[in-house]
Amino acid sequence: MFILVSYDIPDDRRRVRLAKVLQDYGERVQYSVFECDLTQKQLQQMVREVRQVISDEQDSVRVYLLCRECVGRIQAFGRAKLPDEEPLVFIV
Repeated sequence: MFILVSYDIPDDRRRVRLAKVLQDYGERVQYSVFECDLTQKQLQQMVREVRQVISDEQDSVRVYLLCRECVGRIQAFGRAKLPDEEPLVFIV
């Protein structure tokens, strides 16, 4: 499933820690936004890790699940790249 994660973390240390967690699951597309293509199990694990990093009182994290049809209608402008625009690399 395609997941969009956005966050607003005022504390620099927690923000860096959260970004490191999210980099294990997806690709950063903006400073505080990640796109991830995950299984249900991976999503559950990611959410557990996110909750360990953030402060419920100070931080905001939003996780949006997008249907495949919705993903096909994503529009990106400027320097933005859509996930399918990334070149495939095969290492043999």
